[in-house]
Amino acid sequence: MNASAMSGCPYFQRKHLLASKQQVKEDDVDAAQSEVNKASKGGIIYGDYLQLDKVVSSQLLQSELKGNKIHDEHLFIVTHQAYELWFKQILWELDSVREIFISGHVRDERNMLKVNTRIHRIVMIFRLLVDQFAVLETMTALDFFDFREYLTPASGFQSLQFRLLENKIGVPESQRVPYNRRHYRDNFRGQDIELLQQSEKEPTLLQLVEKWLERTPGLEEDGFNFWGKLESNIFEGFRREKDKIEQKPDSEMKEELMADFIKQKELFMCLFDEKRHNHLLSKGERRLSYKALQGALMIYFYREEPRFQVPFQLLTSLMDIDTLMTKWRYNHVCMVHRMIGSKAGTGGSSGYQYLRSTVSDRYKVFVDLFNLATFLVPRDWVPKLNPNEHTFLYTAECCDSSYCSSEDSD
Repeated sequence: MNASAMSGCPYFQRKHLLASKQQVKEDDVDAAQSEVNKASKGGIIYGDYLQLDKVVSSQLLQSELKGNKIHDEHLFIVTHQAYELWFKQILWELDSVREIFISGHVRDERNMLKVNTRIHRIVMIFRLLVDQFAVLETMTALDFFDFREYLTPASGFQSLQFRLLENKIGVPESQRVPYNRRHYRDNFRGQDIELLQQSEKEPTLLQLVEKWLERTPGLEEDGFNFWGKLESNIFEGFRREKDKIEQKPDSEMKEELMADFIKQKELFMCLFDEKRHNHLLSKGERRLSYKALQGALMIYFYREEPRFQVPFQLLTSLMDIDTLMTKWRYNHVCMVHRMIGSKAGTGGSSGYQYLRSTVSDRYKVFVDLFNLATFLVPRDWVPKLNPNEHTFLYTAECCDSSYCSSEDSD
């Protein structure tokens, strides 16, 4: 058989192909094994870097210490330790963001990307924490009952990091639900109380964002005067709407339209009434100052403008935090109800009844941002911008002394 005949033989072609593939695999293996194992030369290794000897040996089962080891207690401990580690990371990010505001670095708008990134990271962690309940819920009520007696008087309410987180974000003390008619700090001891008291004195994220919103460009009365123009445009729009309704023939529908019109107009009259706003602020029904509310609404209306795109993303992320914290509380309530029914909590609270009372707007820090949607109006009612005249929307504020580079991230 000659060479040309062999080249056309399926057997020899297949044999040659297999040999080529084998050579490629051997070459890949050689390439994959060509580097040097640096760990064998000394230095820090994975377990040492993460101090895993401490982490993975910190699951001390109380049931086992009492001579009655319960399998699911291990899951209970690991899940709550994971929560606490993530709370620590949230506090780390939150403190860094607060420091950017406190130090004045936020005046250089280039730093807003860093603020947004870290706030978004907090949002993503909270999403994870909300979903983590699904793991704990693989444990049945009876499984929990088997070791619950060993937990008393420990309680999730005693989570120092979660209380610090609430304080630093801006949950006001006046809005907290009393714990067995006592101050929430009464459930803590020694240095923990000092840390909580210190956190209550520090500027909250809400207060810092409020001051930032008050500086929103375009609010100046001697400049663009957004608020004055918006008020004029809205009531002119209402005047036109009223004229349209009055021109309709008398009917039940006309009466309904007029009644709805009056309600809407009264709503906006309250919006432009600073004294009423301050009254609601004193009652805790509003959280942001009058001028900060103006800034937030301006950002909403002009969110597509270059200078307001990042601020709008920040406001959205702040609402996400509130939403996810509310979901976290709600998931916690549902899980507790499933696990212990209407029994008292291990820490002495009313359990499910107490937790249910914490799922409300009183714990929403940025509730005013949610309520902004109440005051949205047709786009043609929003004051018009002239790019040639109103250049503030296209020129960001920069200050080299306030700029934090990636090296100065802390």
